[in-house]
Amino acid sequence: MLVVAEVRRASADERWCENVTVEFRNTGGTAVRSGTVVFGTHIIGALGIDWATIDSTHALPAPIAAGTARATTYLVCVDSWRVPLGMRVETQDVRAQHPS
Repeated sequence: MLVVAEVRRASADERWCENVTVEFRNTGGTAVRSGTVVFGTHIIGALGIDWATIDSTHALPAPIAAGTARATTYLVCVDSWRVPLGMRVETQDVRAQHPS
C-alpha cells in the first residue's frame, strides 16, 4: 500500500505553478514499480474564493521498495490563462495511484 505521507508547497517562478514536494511511504510487502501521482490544484481569487480545481498527473518516483519512503519534488502548473493577475494556485489535493 502506498501512502502520501507529507506534502510541502513552495512558490515557483510563475504564479500559475508551484513546487510540490511529496513523500510517499510504501507500507506494503512488495515494491511499487509504477504508477502516477494526481495533483488537484485550486485556482484561488484575490478575495480567497476557490474558482476551480484542475487535476494533473505525474509519474511516481518508482520503484519504491517495501517498507521505505521516498520524497520527490514536482513542478505542478496549470494553464497560465487560468490564473490572471491577483489570483494564485494552491495544490491542495495529492493522491497516488498504482496497479495492485
